[in-house]
Amino acid sequence: MRGRRSLFHALFLALCSAQGSPAAEPVGQAVLIKTEVTGQAGPIEVNASVHRDERIRTSQSGLGQFLFRDGTKLAVGWGSSVVIDKYVFDDSQSVRKLTIKAAKGTFRWVSGNSKSSAYQILTPAGTIGVRGTAFDFYVGPDGTTAVVLLNGAASFCGPGGCRQLQQRCDCVVAKPNGDMTAARPVERNVLQRLGNQRALPFLSGNQRLSGGLGMLGGCNMASVVPERKDRTRPPPAAAPAPQRQDPPQRQTEPQKEQPNKPDEPHHDKPHHDKPHHDKPDRPDKHYGHGRHDTDGKPGNHGLDHREPHHDGDRDHHNDRDHKRGWNFNRGR
Repeated sequence: MRGRRSLFHALFLALCSAQGSPAAEPVGQAVLIKTEVTGQAGPIEVNASVHRDERIRTSQSGLGQFLFRDGTKLAVGWGSSVVIDKYVFDDSQSVRKLTIKAAKGTFRWVSGNSKSSAYQILTPAGTIGVRGTAFDFYVGPDGTTAVVLLNGAASFCGPGGCRQLQQRCDCVVAKPNGDMTAARPVERNVLQRLGNQRALPFLSGNQRLSGGLGMLGGCNMASVVPERKDRTRPPPAAAPAPQRQDPPQRQTEPQKEQPNKPDEPHHDKPHHDKPHHDKPDRPDKHYGHGRHDTDGKPGNHGLDHREPHHDGDRDHHNDRDHKRGWNFNRGR
């Protein structure tokens, strides 16, 4: 009997401890999900909770934006893996400890309402210390880490020492073996140094963020990735099409006037007005025989029945009058 009670008591305690396990504690929620983002229970959807110790993964085109309970914002870009390692929340809407482990990928961080000392980001090459700030960071497959400051201040400490990022767009690149650059303004060749043109998609603009995460600028990195140019390359070809139909319409206009052109000379031809009305009477045909001598060709008497023919008739009449006057004088 006592053995059964002990067994039931042990099962009850185990069930209560499982239900109250800190691993199930929600620490934030997803506010934006694109393509594929997964957690410990499978695909993550918008407004779904994320929990402490949960690993978040994104596909090669995935994007997730998360809001923690104290107002901290975290964007997880494509091909990334991150674990919410420690999260200790108090009743004043702030956290006493928030630690995340970034294994690989690209991220954007904006601090919330908690003290700066409460935040810590662990990477294979070192630790990012937050000073009330916003920044992008990238972790490559070999652990190489790059941090670009966007607002406030931050520090990066690794085996090679610590670097302070105090000016906007300051950048540090560090390797797990301790090699680390000085903090200096980010340049476009940083992607070549990292060996990945997709390393900082939030700065280059190849992944768009919403809300306050997307209003932090790009540090003049917006045109470094060819993928942006490929999207805007095709020009619209539909606009010039209607203009090509205009020339045929203009060519048809002169064709409408062509039928009227032959009519204009038809009314102005001289042979319709003068030859028929000024033509001499047919009984004087014998006057035309006198033109054989001037033309030198027989049979030309039928050609001139225009005004030159009338001049010849007048000459014949003058000859007749002259002869009559001569005969008259002789008779006298």
